[in-house]
Order: sequence, then C-alpha cells, then structure tokens
Amino acid sequence: MPSVRPISPTEHRDHLATLPSASFLQTPGWGKVKSEWRSESIGWFDDSGTQVGVALVLYRQLPKVKRFLAYLPEGPVLDWNRDDLADWLAPMVAHLKKQGAFAVRIGPPVVTRRWTTAQVKEGIADPDVRLLSQVAPAERNPVGARVVAQLHELGWRYQGVEGGFAAGQPQFVFQVPLRHPDGTQRTEDEVLKGMNQLWRRNIKRAVKEGVEVTVGSRDDLKAFHDLYVHTAERDHFTPRPLRYFETMYDALRADGEERFTLWLGRHEGDLVAATIAIRVGEHAWYSYGASSTEKREVRGSNAVQWAMIRDAIAAGAAVYDLRGITETLDADDPHVGLIQFKVGTGGEAVEHAGEWDLPVNRPLYKAFQLYLARRG
Repeated sequence: MPSVRPISPTEHRDHLATLPSASFLQTPGWGKVKSEWRSESIGWFDDSGTQVGVALVLYRQLPKVKRFLAYLPEGPVLDWNRDDLADWLAPMVAHLKKQGAFAVRIGPPVVTRRWTTAQVKEGIADPDVRLLSQVAPAERNPVGARVVAQLHELGWRYQGVEGGFAAGQPQFVFQVPLRHPDGTQRTEDEVLKGMNQLWRRNIKRAVKEGVEVTVGSRDDLKAFHDLYVHTAERDHFTPRPLRYFETMYDALRADGEERFTLWLGRHEGDLVAATIAIRVGEHAWYSYGASSTEKREVRGSNAVQWAMIRDAIAAGAAVYDLRGITETLDADDPHVGLIQFKVGTGGEAVEHAGEWDLPVNRPLYKAFQLYLARRG
C-alpha cells in the first residue's frame, strides 16, 4: 500500500511535469486562487520512496467548529486504471482525517461515457429526449465504470446534484479532440471541417470584418473585466471581481506561462470579445468569456475561440475543452442554447465519474448536509 504525506509546491509541480496532463484544479497555483480555502499539496509514495501520485487538497471550515470539508476538485491525480483503489484512497483519508476533515470529496478525472455531435443533435431534435443520459452513448469507458463500482463498494457517496459550499465541478463537458485515434495531431483544416456550417461561416465573417485577435498582458485584465461585467449584466449572472482574475493570472502563470492566456478580439479598436484560456500539458481549456452586445455581427466570439483552438493545436494539445454543459437536451430549456453553441465546434459530449463524498465523522457530515439544504 502506498503512503501519503504532505509535499512542497515544487514537488507537486515537478510530479505533474512528468504526466501528459492533469486538471488545472489540481495544480499548486489553484490553491492560491481559491484563497477562501486552506490548501495543501499531498503525494503518494511507493515502497521504494518513488512518488506515484499527487493531489491539491482544499480545506473549507464548517461554521462554528474546527472541522473541514477536504475537497480534491477533479482529483486526486493517480493511475485510476486499477482494481485496488482502497489501497490508494485509505492512506489519503487517514491523512485528511488527521488534518481535521469531517468528510472528503473527490472528483475522479475518469471518463464514463462519450456522445458524438450527431448524437447530441439528434437528442435535441427528438421531443421524447430530455436528457443526454437518455441517448445511447458512442462509448462506455470500462475504466470509468470500474472506478464508479469500486467507490460504491468502498462507501463513497455519489453527489448527483451540485452542492453549494463553493464545491461542485461539471460532470458533463464538451470537448474538441485535437488528435486522431492513432495519436497524430489533427490539422487546423481538419478541425475547421468538423465544425458546423454556422461556426465556419462566423469565423469567415470575423476575418472579412477585420476582427483582430491578440494575446493580452496582465494590464489588459481590466479591459477584459469591464467586458465581462457587461456580459454578466446582459446574461444575468454574478461576476467575479477583478482581483480574482489578477490572482488567477499570477498564481497559474507562476506554475508555467502557458497555464493562463488572455485573448482579446478587437474590431476597429473596440474590444468585442475576450476570453481566458488555460493549458496544462496536453489539455487546453476555455475558462471564461466575455462579449459586447454592440457589433455582435462581426462575430468576435467565434474569432477568439478559433484563435484559442489554433493555439492549442500548435502547442500539440490532445483536447480543447469548452468545460461544462448541463445534461438537458430539452429544446425548450434555456440552457440548451449553450450546448448548441458548443456542439457547433464538432466535438463530443463527455461524462466524467462525478463527485463523491466519504463521511469521516457521520454526525458532522449530516449537519453539513442540513446546512447546505438550508442555504439552497
């Protein structure tokens, strides 16, 4: 059985550098971004002392008591293709319990199912289909199925509904594969041909209208944030403060410059679209986006997305990840528009194993659930 102990951010960073990729939520820098949580890097070591796993743990204190929810978003970073998960999770839970955890929440970074663009489109068009899970998937991943089965057996509890408490990562995401099944890189032309007609037309329109896409500096975060606040008012969501993005820029780029890139789309000097891209190894993410209500006809958002995809291809990334989608395929649901926008890229819908809780102190865990229910 491997052992678990705290490690330094440098040891954490060095181990991630040996892997093809890992979630950006499991990098040392992310602990600095989530400043309202206490963070810790932990490592798994085999009998020879070789490091074989890593995790960023975020600790959130329960109100009025010195006990914590230990949260490993999209982690831990282990070899999940194994039948002995108990041997790997038990020493982690023991360590977290010593740190005062009343419960542990993990998000195994394993895929359970995939659906093609065509399948998602057919589901939206079918009035009898309301959820993605009602559509037979193109792929069922045996590794994901085995992980889910083992977690059930070990007493972990599946968190089907996103809780509050600032936890909860999307179980369903939309991704554009940037490599062929044999591992060779797809070309820009191949990726462009996979997009639907509207996306291709909008990208061409942006070029014709003279939209210029550039990489911004830290000084440009204010311009991004102004546009992001405008977007929040228009689309009715609560924006994060500028300081959050400044912290994110500094913390993630301290781990590597490619970890955070600000993209700006301008038309005749006017900022019409801006996005934040994140990359860890072979995985590139679209993280935040903003767009102006004026000049929507110049298609700045499509231009910036295409620039990010091209950059990911040039960097040799295996996947361009547009992050979360809801499971709804109901044509009348307001969330379906987001899926339709992402489906236009010609990628695939991907389901992960989701988030799982292990109560360490059952009475406190029950009190925590009641607290969440009152807040929600």
